[in-house]
Amino acid sequence: MKAMQINAYGSASDLSLVDAKTPSINADQILVQVGAAGVNPVDTYIRSGTNNYSTTFPHTPGLDGAGTIVELGSQVTGFEVGQRVYFSRNLSGSSAEFAVCATTHTYPLAGALSFEEGACLGIPYTTAHRALFGRANAKTGDKVLVHGATGAVGIATVQLALSAGMDVVASAGTQAGADLLRAQGVSTVIMHNEDNHLEAFQSLETGFDVIIEMLANHNLDQDLKALTTGGCVAVVGNRGTVEINPRDLMARDASVVGVALANIKPAELSLIAKALRPLFEKGVLKPVIRHCYDLTELAQAHEDVLKSGALGNLVVRVG
Repeated sequence: MKAMQINAYGSASDLSLVDAKTPSINADQILVQVGAAGVNPVDTYIRSGTNNYSTTFPHTPGLDGAGTIVELGSQVTGFEVGQRVYFSRNLSGSSAEFAVCATTHTYPLAGALSFEEGACLGIPYTTAHRALFGRANAKTGDKVLVHGATGAVGIATVQLALSAGMDVVASAGTQAGADLLRAQGVSTVIMHNEDNHLEAFQSLETGFDVIIEMLANHNLDQDLKALTTGGCVAVVGNRGTVEINPRDLMARDASVVGVALANIKPAELSLIAKALRPLFEKGVLKPVIRHCYDLTELAQAHEDVLKSGALGNLVVRVG
């Protein structure tokens, strides 16, 4: 099979297309013919061995993907050969023609979605759902800020919050990003590259019940001042350190929580997938794809996913 691989921790340019042996599966595993692979920042961390991530070599990048089941292990139940599925945290890498998947991280793909759209689900929508409902305990009527809302997780969070009847404010860094958010149904868009962009919300009367934060090292200290009483910041993304004043938390009885998919148990993942599927089938949730790459363009996708000004998901077309 064709696969993109790297033989040691390194830069995106070290990735190369190889002819690899189609992986075999164990009795409790699934072999999926990959139609499309998602590209997320974590893929670049694993490839480069940064942020406490590690792997074995040769390494095929890609946790998310979607495709068709071509083989089932003898002990696998609940799936069928020929079934369309999406997956996350697969066992062999999704930037290849075939991927070995665990039943605990493989889910039916809604008929309304293409493989390219299915490749956008695993990390972005699961993270968004857990951040909003599992960690921040957001509910209908809450005032929510999605701080850095134009990337894959941000768009998913916006769609979920709006679908649940929340009062959504979202931030963008470019006019194109602001236009995208308004097209998603956000009526109040703020520009996070402007000085004091949170100032209008930094009182108990105007603050947020929930802030979903995509760059905590840059924003967390100001986020805390923009919470209302009992508010919560859920940290989804961070690339450094930040200094805060704990009295900003104390004055509001507020909290900060972390969000990491690696901590979710399979049972919770399954429940999230079940909650999301009807929303995809009805078109309430719809992934926004910024760009589709060919498999040989994976290195460029790894470069692009870390750039600022994201406008949705990056996907590699495999099948």
